[in-house]
Amino acid sequence: MKPLKSFSFFYKTLSIISLVSIGFLIVVLTTVGYYMLIPLGERATADLSSVIIHAAERWDDLNETEQQRFAQQMLSKHELVLTNINKKLAPSDSFLPYLHLLKSSLNAQYPETINIKTSTDSQNEDWYWVDIPTKKTTVRFGFARSRIGVNPPAAFFITLIVGVALTLATAIFLTRRLAKPIDRLYTASQLIGHGQWPDQIKEEGPTEFIILTKQFNKMNLQVQQLLANRTTLLSGIAHDLRTPLTQINLALSLLPDQGGDARLMDSIQQDLDNINHLISDALDVGLGLSEEQLQQLDIYNELLAIINTAQSNDIQLNLVDHQKCMINIYPVAFRRIITNLISNAIRYGDNKPIEISLACNDSQLIIEIIDNGSGIDQAFREKVFQPFYRLEKSRNSDTGGSGLGLAIVRQLAETHNWTVELSSSKNGGTKATVVIDL
Repeated sequence: MKPLKSFSFFYKTLSIISLVSIGFLIVVLTTVGYYMLIPLGERATADLSSVIIHAAERWDDLNETEQQRFAQQMLSKHELVLTNINKKLAPSDSFLPYLHLLKSSLNAQYPETINIKTSTDSQNEDWYWVDIPTKKTTVRFGFARSRIGVNPPAAFFITLIVGVALTLATAIFLTRRLAKPIDRLYTASQLIGHGQWPDQIKEEGPTEFIILTKQFNKMNLQVQQLLANRTTLLSGIAHDLRTPLTQINLALSLLPDQGGDARLMDSIQQDLDNINHLISDALDVGLGLSEEQLQQLDIYNELLAIINTAQSNDIQLNLVDHQKCMINIYPVAFRRIITNLISNAIRYGDNKPIEISLACNDSQLIIEIIDNGSGIDQAFREKVFQPFYRLEKSRNSDTGGSGLGLAIVRQLAETHNWTVELSSSKNGGTKATVVIDL
């Protein structure tokens, strides 16, 4: 099963760099706004509120002609419009901090609540108005949106968006540059773990990664040479062992009257067969099966053939919960895995019936082999896949095999990215589950 990409080194590193950078950007913008922009806004609105208050106080002392002249001066000097209240205006729903600061400044100097109202002129420009009560009347002051000039919310969000975009772009570039050599090492190590040999990895990136990649390539070559030497050694040992065994078999067959002791000859012959079988299993573990081609098989018929071959008079093998299943699969590896698991179930199933089930869908093939023996303790379920590991420590061939059957199963499964697991059955025996992703 492939690892989820969201949990890979690239995405983890990218997330950390992005979150830290964006968080820092927000803190900087918030700090600038709180300690610089807000004080400047308070100072500016305090000045404007002072102008409005003084203008309102002076308004009562002027006649109509002087009021007109004074209104023109306020418009030219402060860009404020003074007018009588001649129509009802809607309350302002703007989120501009400037307006909220102005309202707070005015309300701090008047016992009555001063609200900011809004309107739109013929050119679709927003205007903001405040009604200031005087001793004789109420004066309406107005100013255009363009008088404020600044737009802190827009500046904040534009800066935030641009900062986030630049942060993400930089983080992606740096993280990809760091993750690329790591991803190559990861892919190569996965291939080695499945018994395949990757090409030499390109040595690039930071100095540390170049050194790491160089050492990995060196290790890869050394392991290949080591396994090649082991293959040659095992082949030589197997040849050297089987040659005298063949000669002994031939000599035994030429003895007249079975050497005078039939029981002794049968025992010797059985020992020789066991040695031959042990050599074959050891070679399978050491050398592995040669790489084979995919072949379309009817899994149900394959299981029936394996069961018929393994069937004995003493133990009943039942194929239950089966269905037709045609898939592309590596036939030799599949047959060897199922055969070894059935043989293991027969050997440790306490001569009780064994159930074999087959389930198949568009994504997976699942085969379960269930015996009714004494089972395997959870602490030993992984250890039994180790070469020559046996739960029965006497090494007696009558009570256990060579200790290589499950090791071969695990090696073949990992080579083809299949999964084999052992668990407890409902009756306390062992359930071997083979999962093949299609």
